[in-house]
Order: sequence, then C-alpha cells, then structure tokens
Amino acid sequence: MSRFDPRGRRNRALLVGVSEYDHTAPDPQGVSGQLPAVRHNRRTLEDALHRGGVFRPGEVRVLASPAPDDFAAELRRAVRETEGLLLLYFAGHAVVTDTSTHKLHLQMRTARIVAGEELPGAVSFAGVLGELCAPESRAEKVLVILDCCYAGNAAAIWHRFEAPQESKEKILLLMSVQPNRCILGGDADVATPFTREVAGVLDGGGEVWLSTLYPAVKQRMADGGYEAEDNDPQKPQALAPPWNPDADVLLAAGPAHHHLHVPHHLPHHLPPRPPRPPGPGPAPRPPRHRLRGRLRAAADRLGRTALSLLLALAATGAGGYGLYVLLGDSGPCAPSLELRVLTDPDLEPALRASADAYVVSAANTTGEGCRRSGVTVNSAGAADVVTALGERTDAWQQPREDDNPQRDIGPQPDVWIPATRADVDRVNAAAAREDRVFARLEPAAGPLAYSPVVLAVPAGLGARLDVTGRSLSELVDALEQADPRAELHRPDPEFTDAALLATMGLQGARADARGAERRLARADLPESSAVRLLCSLPEDDAVDDRSAALVPEFLLKSGIGCHPATRTQRVAAYPADVPGLEPAFVRVRWEDGDRDAAARDDAVDRFRAWLTGKDGLAVLGEHGFRSTTGERRLLGPQPASAGFPTSVGPAEPARPEDMERALDRYANAHGPGRVLYLLDSSGSMAGRWDGDSGGPGILKQTLPGLGGEDEYGVWAVHGVGGRTHTGLLDFGTHGRADAERALDAARWRDAEADPAAALLDALEFMEERGAGDERPQLIVYLTDGEDDGRLTGRALRKVLDRAGGAGVPVAMVSLASSGCDQGRPATRVAEAGRGRCLDAGDDLVPALHDEVARTGTGEER
Repeated sequence: MSRFDPRGRRNRALLVGVSEYDHTAPDPQGVSGQLPAVRHNRRTLEDALHRGGVFRPGEVRVLASPAPDDFAAELRRAVRETEGLLLLYFAGHAVVTDTSTHKLHLQMRTARIVAGEELPGAVSFAGVLGELCAPESRAEKVLVILDCCYAGNAAAIWHRFEAPQESKEKILLLMSVQPNRCILGGDADVATPFTREVAGVLDGGGEVWLSTLYPAVKQRMADGGYEAEDNDPQKPQALAPPWNPDADVLLAAGPAHHHLHVPHHLPHHLPPRPPRPPGPGPAPRPPRHRLRGRLRAAADRLGRTALSLLLALAATGAGGYGLYVLLGDSGPCAPSLELRVLTDPDLEPALRASADAYVVSAANTTGEGCRRSGVTVNSAGAADVVTALGERTDAWQQPREDDNPQRDIGPQPDVWIPATRADVDRVNAAAAREDRVFARLEPAAGPLAYSPVVLAVPAGLGARLDVTGRSLSELVDALEQADPRAELHRPDPEFTDAALLATMGLQGARADARGAERRLARADLPESSAVRLLCSLPEDDAVDDRSAALVPEFLLKSGIGCHPATRTQRVAAYPADVPGLEPAFVRVRWEDGDRDAAARDDAVDRFRAWLTGKDGLAVLGEHGFRSTTGERRLLGPQPASAGFPTSVGPAEPARPEDMERALDRYANAHGPGRVLYLLDSSGSMAGRWDGDSGGPGILKQTLPGLGGEDEYGVWAVHGVGGRTHTGLLDFGTHGRADAERALDAARWRDAEADPAAALLDALEFMEERGAGDERPQLIVYLTDGEDDGRLTGRALRKVLDRAGGAGVPVAMVSLASSGCDQGRPATRVAEAGRGRCLDAGDDLVPALHDEVARTGTGEER
C-alpha cells in the first residue's frame, strides 16, 4: 500500500469552529468564555485548503458555532458523501470528564457545564469516531484535526475504541496539544497559534503531505515558544504516525510561493510571538520600543550576525517592509482594522479574490509599509440576508438562542454586496414595517459590474439553439426538442439571486410555479450556489453531458476551479427575459456602532474606491464580469475558444416585487404537498398483495416521505363499466399510524380493473384540488399491468391528453419487470404527466419513496 493522493476523488472537509457560545461565565453553568480567535480559524484554514488544490470548490464546508444536532447532521452527510479524503477539523472549547479514561467531549454552541457525566451541548469524541467508522463510510482516509483543550486525549480514545481494524486504521489524528493540557484562547485579531501554523505550512507551496506537515508544525510551535496553560510548552501530537508510508496522505499541492530572499544563514521562517494570555497585562509599548524588543528577541535566537543584518534592513527605506514580513504582522505596525463584507454565494469567489488583491495593494499600504485594513469576505443565503437586514437587525445586535443571525449568517457586516440593487429595496420595504431598525443601508450610486444569467448548454446541444433574443421558456422548449434526454439544473433560489432571477424567467407571466419546477431535473436538494452546481455535475459524466445549467455567465469564464479537463464544455444562451446580476456596494451602519466610525468609514471608502477603479475592475474582469453601461463589454480579455459575445444587450433590471413574488411562488411549489395513491386491487394482484413487497406494503414504505401538513389519500382500483374505485383512506392530512392501518386493512377483489377510467378520475380530482394554489402534487398508480388492455387506443389517448394538461405528475409503478419498457402504456402516461415510470427492474421501493418525499414534507425529505 502506498501513500494516498486524493486528488480527483470525491473529497470532503468539514471545518467546525465554535467561536460563540450561548452560556458563558459568570453563568455558573457557562463555559469559560467566547472564542473570537476561532472565527479567524475557520477562514484561515478554509482559504489554505482552497489554495492547496486537493479539495475542489464545494468540497470544503464551514460550520460556524453549530448546535450538537447540526454538527451531527453535517458529519453524517460528510461521511456519506466522501470517497477519497475526509478531513474533520474542530476548534472550540472541550472538556474531559475523567482524565484517567480520557473521556473527551467537544463543546458545541449550546454547551453547559453541569455536575455528573452528562454534558448538555457537548459531543463525545468516542461518538465522533463511531460516525467516522460507520459501515456506510467509504472514505479511504480520514484526518481529524483538533485545536482545543485536551486535544491530545483523543489518541487514547482511539486506542480503546472498538471498531473493525480496517476502519480504525484509516483514521489519522493531528492534535494541538499534549494530553491533559488546556490551551489559551488566542488573540481576537488572528487565528489561534496551532491553526495558524497548520495553515502556514499548507500555504508554503508545492506538495504538503501529512508526514511533512506534522513535524513542520511541531517545529514552528517550538520555535515560536507557544505555551499552554500553567506555562507548559504547547506541543502538537499525532496518531498513526505520518512517517509510516501507509498512513501518509497528500493535503496540499499548490504552486510554490515566492518568498522574500533571506541569506542562507537565516531561517526562512521567523514565527510570530506567542499570543497574549487573556486578562489584564502591561500597557502596550510604543511601536519603536516594540520593534526594538522584537529585534532583541530575534537576536537571542539568531545570533549577533543576524541582528546586524536585521538592523541594516531596518535602516533602509526598502527594507522596512521586508523586516515587517520577516518579523510577523505585529511588528512596527499597529493592528489594522478589519472590514467585514457580506455577499451572495455566487459572488464570493470573485470578491474574495478582489479583497485579497486590495489588502496587499499600494492603496491599502501606508508610507511606512503597514497595512491600513484587512477585509474578510463571507457569504450567506440571499433570502436569509434580506430577511435579517430588513426584519431581524435587533437580533443581529443582541442574539437570542432562537434567533441569532450572528450564528446563522455571520458577523454584522460593514459592507453588503448583494447581486442586485433590488435587494436593497426589498430590505428597505421590510424595514419600513418594523417598529425599530438597528441598521441603515447606504448604497453607492451604480453597480460594480454586470453579468447576465445564462442557460449554460453542453456545446453539442448549443449548436442547435438560437442563443439570443428568446425567452427562457422558449430556450428550454428548444433544448427539450433538441434532445429529449436533456436535463435542466438550477441552484436553490433561496440561496442565490442568480437562481431566483432564473426562476422568475421559468415561471414567466403564467402563475404556474408548479409547472416551472417540474421542468427541472429531479434532485434531493438543489445545490446552494452555481459554483457548487457546476462542480457537482461532472461527478457523473453522463449527467454532465446532457445537462444545461442556469448560472451567471462570469462563472463560465472564470472556470470556478474544478478540473476543467473533466468538465463538459458549455456555451451560453442568453434569455431575453431574465435580469442580469448587478452587484451593489452597500455601506451598512449599525446603531451604537460609531465608536470607530471615522476609521471604518475611511477603510470602507478606500476599499470602494479601489474596487470601482482600474485595479478592482481588472480583478472582476479576470473573473468574467462585464461593464455596467453601454454594450456591456467584457472587462477582461476574451478567453481562448470560449465563444462569449463581445457585448450583450441587458434585460430589464430586477424589480423587488417580482423577486418577492417569485420567491413566494417557489416556496409554495415546494410546500406541503398532495399525493393520491391508486392501488390496483383487482384479482390478478392476489399473488402480489402480502408482505413488504406486496402492493399495500410498498405504499406503506413511502409514508415517511409525507408529513403532518401534507394531504393524501388512497383509492382501491377495481371494477369496470361503472364505479372504478373505492376509497381506502380519505383524502386529507393523516397521522402515519392511521394511514398504515388503512393499508393493512386493504383487500384485493375478485374483479377486473379499468386503469384508464381510474386515471382520468384521479387527474380530474387532483386538478380541482390544485386549482387555487401552487402546492406540489403527485398521483401514484401501482399495478401489476394485467389490465393494460384497457389502457390502449382511444382510452390511452384520452389519458395522455389529460395528463399532459393537468399539471399533475403521474408516477406509474409496475410490479412487472418489463412494465416500463419503451412504448408500454405506463411509460407513455408517466412521460405525458412529466412523472416517472418504475418497474420491478428498478430499485423500486427506494425510488418510489424518493418520488413521494419530493412532493411531501415528511421527516426524511
């Protein structure tokens, strides 16, 4: 067995950083305090992993201050999705209940300290190992990184943990401190020392294996003199030693970085000073004295010759910045103010690149070579942000356990960059209905850039489309005519404005959100952004080759970072009725947030001026954005063989009322559903009636997909020439036990069935129920197909016509193995009703459960 290179595999990184706690001292049951440094941990490690090139976009998930249930759900999801490397990182408070048995507990946001073994709000590390070693785990390697008190105790738990040896052996541990030691909370302005050094090694350039990461971090921690509590040295630990080739794993493969040239007798890394312990201390010295102290400390480590060199560097104007880099970010420069920027998930990669470029630019550097400000960019679901800024600013100022935007969205932003100015109007309209608002928005005049929302079509299909001057519905019609197998994908409209604008085009002028949603490919959950969508499609080559995606145009140019060689090439079709993205720069002012208002205003103004100037527009141009006026030309150079038009005609700008209406209609179309089951109860079903594989048993197994607000009923289909069905379960809301009892009581009849007549009755029944709203609906017809002779000719044509216009999907379920062959009646009915045909050749029960769960709101949706 050789060391493991996970590139190209399905990898996942789950970064859990608990910086905010609901219960803290002096609450007698509270943890010792908040951990603001952990906020920086999440960003620092996430950025390092993205730059490392092992994890693709969409494969790194950040969980900010979760409750235990949220953590458990995300951990199970990561375990289920990983096939290559699973990296689990935790930073936050942790406790042990027994140091002799090393019972380690990771404390989540709701943690409380109570007497006894029970620790509310905590997750046992043994339980975490149980999830990582679960039978469904397909990861080849799992690396757990712990940056918390008592992290070293995890090794003993691993040794005692009972699991199959092959499951245990794939678990690797990297721990921030030795057993039975607490670490300090760190500095609020930077990441904690261990995470900072881990990220520093990952960012060092070239390949970084675990076997090189661990000793490098260990040495950097020793050189930095970092201490745990009680003045003990803080010594990182590792389990399943990385010097064992069979346990080694590649963690970064980024390009080599260019460093300041340092003579050979100086080390290439001078670590920053250890963080200050919490609590009062001596007043900070003036910068000149602080610099002198740092030079003296450097001399103690490097010797007199090195000190002479450092002093010579300090004496030159050009060397001042180099000295600052060598000695760390707390040298002669005062700590810089940090701007908090909140944006749309689709815009986040481009704005992060812009912020990174600005931070190191001359515009953000003083004459002394110091950084004026930092910029932290994070994103959150667009609909949630609009709601929070319009209706929940009081909770953002003073979070509550049941309402905490700081936890759910992020810190209070200084700058908000939504994807369209219409979002500002939506916030202001909502705020006008509130008694008191704690934030005021000040949008800049004009958008930052422009990008149309496009239908990204595989190149082979794009040649058959007229890509301009048509509505989105017309383009989708043409796509389906060009290839009936073509699939349409769109991210979640509640998360990104681009997806919401595309949804407006799909819905069109007709009040038919339910029909619009049926045009999209079925998915358990839509991806949260276009970035994730375009990265997830290549996971199945066949799906990628036939899939069109509704995404912002700029993402097709920037390449989004996920293996372009393995991705289907797409061309852009430009729907004429979908507004484009016009990111707006919005200053957010918070009530009682004026203590450093002048400095913060200056930092915001400088960032805005740079972003809208030549340098900022150049970065946005590199990411594929267009100009905001005139012919909407590309800001950057045309990429080779990309085929983008030099200029595009913009659609009408987005209107806030249209966005709100489309969002409401989308929610209704995914709200409580209606399902009508038709169960063939004719005599031919006698041998297919009992047990889990019989007709009633199969339907019972789909009931978990339905919730208490869903309406559903069951018809027993039998009889010809008159009444063609009888009721088994009245149509309405039901408890699952009641529905199961009704199916248990069902009996087959010594009679034939008329499927055509029953289906026509069912379609009429559901049309009437759905006439007044856009709730999702479904008809399920389960049969053995023995009576298909009555579903032919004129009778079949009537069913097909009615199914095509009823707006109700029909799932045809055949217990015969060939029931869904091409041309069979069940297949044709399902296709006409935009439903699905399932037969005994499929994995029938799980597939039917999924169909019902997509319509219902049950516990497993």
